[in-house]
Amino acid sequence: MSTITDVTNPVVRAAIDPVVARVAARRDAWVRVGLPDRVALLRRAIDGVLAVSDEWVRTACLAKGAEPRSALAGEEWISGPMTTVRNLRLLAEALEAGGAPKPMRLRTRADGQVIADVFPHNLRERLMYSHMTVEVWIEPGMPPAQGRIYREKAAGLFPPGRTCLVLGAGNVASIAPLDVVYKLFVEDEVVVLKMNPVNDYLAPFFERAFAGLVEQDVFAIVRGGADVGQYLCAHPSIDSIHLTGSDRTHDAIVWGDTVEEQERRKAAGTPRIDKRITSELGCVTPVLVVPGSWSDGSIAFQARNVASMVAHNASFNCNAAKVLLLARGWNQREAFLEKLHDVFARLPARRAYYPGAEQRYHAYRQHYPQARALGPGGPHVVPWTVVPNVPANAGEYALTREAFCGVLAEVCLDVATADDFLREAVPFVNEHVWGTRGCMVIADGATQRRHRAAFENAIASLRYGGIGINVWAGANFALGVASWGAYPGNTLDRVRSGIGVVHNTMLFDHPKKSVVRGPLRLWPTPVWFADHSNLADLGRRATFFEAYPSWLRLPAVAWAGMKG
Repeated sequence: MSTITDVTNPVVRAAIDPVVARVAARRDAWVRVGLPDRVALLRRAIDGVLAVSDEWVRTACLAKGAEPRSALAGEEWISGPMTTVRNLRLLAEALEAGGAPKPMRLRTRADGQVIADVFPHNLRERLMYSHMTVEVWIEPGMPPAQGRIYREKAAGLFPPGRTCLVLGAGNVASIAPLDVVYKLFVEDEVVVLKMNPVNDYLAPFFERAFAGLVEQDVFAIVRGGADVGQYLCAHPSIDSIHLTGSDRTHDAIVWGDTVEEQERRKAAGTPRIDKRITSELGCVTPVLVVPGSWSDGSIAFQARNVASMVAHNASFNCNAAKVLLLARGWNQREAFLEKLHDVFARLPARRAYYPGAEQRYHAYRQHYPQARALGPGGPHVVPWTVVPNVPANAGEYALTREAFCGVLAEVCLDVATADDFLREAVPFVNEHVWGTRGCMVIADGATQRRHRAAFENAIASLRYGGIGINVWAGANFALGVASWGAYPGNTLDRVRSGIGVVHNTMLFDHPKKSVVRGPLRLWPTPVWFADHSNLADLGRRATFFEAYPSWLRLPAVAWAGMKG
């Protein structure tokens, strides 16, 4: 495998075409691979990830400018190998259950919508994950059916196979491999993965970890730039495409290279690629802070929580906090903001490794002279920056353009009470904050109970695919049992945060959104906290625990977590 840079060269095309042909030739055979063999492949992949995990994490740290022995290495453990092996294990368990793993509970809302409680699934998870719970909300009017492809096979239906091109993400290490396994094991498609040039250093680890799939020619990796991606998208042997990236990249692939061509094709309804396309794209992720009465400790904890939602992975996440929405009349607003700014000022600077970060940052500074850098800057460093007093106006720059760097816009609504805030905040973010990938809501328990009807109606009304209540919505990504994707309803010509879902290890056929909940203060320190002091040790131990969970391994993981 080598990096390919010029698809106009016949020699280069001669290197790509056999890879695609080899995988495509196996698409019909893959459909007929039975559950026991698929489980064995997933279990082998778990061992493969563990075998490369130390080298994987070390390489990723060096590429992102982090010391491999520092606490920051824990981010790479948690968002890389740990999330990957947990997802692989849950998929293996789902297939062992015939493709329909039993949720903890199914309940029905007054309007008939079904909600599946899917986490924690056992006492070990309850002890491991600090009182967090996860719900998958099923699309209204649809049953909580699971594992469609496995139901059909049990009935003797074997449709023709398909070949999927996965265009990998360049930021979080586990995104690409988990997109691959979802397409293989949940949607029954063989996969060609085109690595993102930002992190294509991970390709050798993925090939070794998933050697069983590579050997069966149902998975292969190609490296290269945008021209290689375009060539593969149009390749006649590719039946579907899954993209993680930006809506601009999506539109360039689907509608054309220039804005003029895109507009012309959209108006005519003639995309230049006639294939099934799913996608996980960007979002200006809001944090809704519901007015309440918080202790000093809760203010300090949630300041760390929000800052960490920004700082994780140097803020190169599609669900990094980007808009902090507050009630102007909340009597603790200034205290909370002061503590939040203090936390940012103490966080170490991070290398802005993702292309374009410095340019996007300077564009924000030009739009908002009042922006405050709360940490040091420098070459290849975007300082943690807040933008106070951003107007709550439709079309506002900070509400409609994803910074994809360490910037947080502070927006106030002219309300004071929890009921008024919820009544105004939900339509505000639904209509005026760009994207539908995820959002967070922060509210103390007493406020949730006192305003239960308004609060639960707000959660139901939020048009986001992943919602975190007192918890970063990134937990939906890492835990695997949740669906991960934009809120349904986007279309190819108005794609916003994307189409379709991944992860979803419960194999629900019709997930609408997922909600992770937690108390106002979690203990021990959550793994996404940027100031977690023992994350490298915890991340490695948690990875091996998630691969093979046992009561014997749990005390060491718990002790590592309590030292954070």
